[in-house]
Amino acid sequence: MPRPVASNFSREPPAEADTSGTRFRPCPKGRMGGVGRRVYDRCVLRRLRIENLVLIREAELELAPGLNAITGETGAGKTILAQALGLLLGAKGDDSYVGAAGDEAYVEAELDLLEELEELEELRPEDEDALVVSRRVFADGRTRAYAWGRAAAREDVSAAVERVVAMSGQFEQRRLARPSYQLEVLDRFCGEDQLARRAAARTAWRDLQAARRGHDELSANAALAEARLADLRALVEDTEGLEPGAEEALRAERERHRHVAELAAGAAAAAAALAPDDGEGATGLVALAERSVAPLERLAPELQRAGDELRDVELRLRETASDLHAFLASLEADPGRLEQLEGELDRIAEAKRRFRCATYEELLARRDEALAELDALAGGSDPAEIAARELADAERRVQALALELRAERNAAAPAFADAVAVELRGVGMGEGEFLCELRERDEPGATGADEAAFLVRPNAGLPFAPVAETASGGELSRIALAIAAVAGGDTLVFDEIDAGIGGETAHAVGGLLRRLAEHAQVVTITHLPQIAALADRHFRVEKTPGDPTHTRIEQLGDEERKAELERMLGGQEFLAAVRG
Repeated sequence: MPRPVASNFSREPPAEADTSGTRFRPCPKGRMGGVGRRVYDRCVLRRLRIENLVLIREAELELAPGLNAITGETGAGKTILAQALGLLLGAKGDDSYVGAAGDEAYVEAELDLLEELEELEELRPEDEDALVVSRRVFADGRTRAYAWGRAAAREDVSAAVERVVAMSGQFEQRRLARPSYQLEVLDRFCGEDQLARRAAARTAWRDLQAARRGHDELSANAALAEARLADLRALVEDTEGLEPGAEEALRAERERHRHVAELAAGAAAAAAALAPDDGEGATGLVALAERSVAPLERLAPELQRAGDELRDVELRLRETASDLHAFLASLEADPGRLEQLEGELDRIAEAKRRFRCATYEELLARRDEALAELDALAGGSDPAEIAARELADAERRVQALALELRAERNAAAPAFADAVAVELRGVGMGEGEFLCELRERDEPGATGADEAAFLVRPNAGLPFAPVAETASGGELSRIALAIAAVAGGDTLVFDEIDAGIGGETAHAVGGLLRRLAEHAQVVTITHLPQIAALADRHFRVEKTPGDPTHTRIEQLGDEERKAELERMLGGQEFLAAVRG
């Protein structure tokens, strides 16, 4: 029997609950695929959990890196999986999504944590290493979105998911229609150095925005300059005398004073056990043992080692006892000192709060910056002049990075278009004519000063047109597949990849998916055995009769997978007839 998909994914709690402690097991990392090839070593979409969505009562898919195939009879409910992902990508839900097993439907996904969470950052629990998002559809058609079990805007959740999960159909059309996404694809094709430039440009753009705000504020109101000076002076005054490491040292000393009685009692007990004022302690007993053995060493040389050990132990015990007595002498129960320590730590905490510093080190760094700025002002520099200079420097940095990005994009665009065209021809897209046009923007932004446009001509004699406006659903999926095979990606979901194809084209699409799975996570809902046979993980969707009828999703083992592929090929009778 096939084994049901595991169900250890905890149910997402109500929005009011705090799930900051919820943890999830990471997906297995890179490994060799079932056909001996290297698969993508990241599992961007780690898990997908579905509850009471249309016909699916409960299912949990633990997805693999590489190629994941989902198969089943027509009408079994494979499309419900696409609906589940669609909800996470921002699709509207209605009461038809709610199954018969309850009064709400629920979809949850665990993904790799994004480098920048933007609006969701404030909801992220401390030390969380995964992005957990969900949608709930109620019986009256209302929906709610969550991140880590906390209520979030649907648009924020869908934007985060869409950054790493590309899905065919209307979502791929929406994604491919965005010039920003097309530019990102081209940069990914350019390579790691270009992605590093892109990240640097994003940082430089943020710095430029901050410099503009500072300059505008100072230019608009001279009183702000005085307020700025007051803040700088207050920061320096409130941190006067603070040195690196002082906070940690103060805390350690405070703990020592808080527990001076415990320290004294413990050290005194240890010292008494080693060398008491009356009687024999450990040191005396060891000395007695040594004196008993010493005269015998001449008669029995083999006792010399024991004598040496005893003399060494006696010496070390006497030194330890001396250290303990010295420690006891150093202890002072001084309530005044404890109060002083508390005051110093309160001063540091208040300074961090007032100047919005998360750590003591950040507070000292801000203090050093304030001192440098005050020194510059003392030397005759004007705040407005400093702000203007910083703005000019930030603008030059943004412009320089924009030019570097543009040069690399111009060099790579023809090769990228040619590579995509070759893939398009391989998957039955006519002559596979594809262009990547670059256009210069008037003003630079976070990704430079360029826009990219992907144009395609699926049939000879027609003009080139934007990809998102030209291709049908099945064609759009194949175009997205060809682009991803050339430029890579994170997680790509294909629902209509096999629409209207078969034979050699099906084999070509399967081969392209297999190559793509070497540098992206791929999930494909397919009717074609040519594609399913290449998967690193295979799931089957099966409708189970009953009252009501429901759908099961199972991860297949080797034997179950073989049987499923035989069914997709027409069954044993059909295969026997073909062989005969």
